[in-house]
Amino acid sequence: MLELGRAAAVGARPGTVIALIGGLGAGKTHWTKGFVAGLGSTAEVTSPTFGLVHEYPGGRLPVFHLDFYRLENADELIAIGWDEYLDAEGIVIAEWGDRFSEVLPPETLRLVFSIEEDGSRTVRQDME
Repeated sequence: MLELGRAAAVGARPGTVIALIGGLGAGKTHWTKGFVAGLGSTAEVTSPTFGLVHEYPGGRLPVFHLDFYRLENADELIAIGWDEYLDAEGIVIAEWGDRFSEVLPPETLRLVFSIEEDGSRTVRQDME
């Protein structure tokens, strides 16, 4: 997952929104670690489950890493500054991004993470 995230960062552009979809332990945060490192940031990436948002400056672009898991509704997401993050000209990464798909911009990149029977992790783009 780290290498996949790092590779995805190569073509990242300001304003990109990425929704990470998948169960607990499927690799969403590890992918994000690789992505942030691929942008040149040395920030320590951790799951934003309890903080809801982590910001990672210091790379080619800032990354705003959100977790929708503990939010009850889209109004709570708006209240923590969702629109401001979208306008910040960085990269927005939303774990559990399928929870409030109604607030995601139409051009959002949706990545689906899975744990296979052999314990390996896979990621595929959802063409929704």
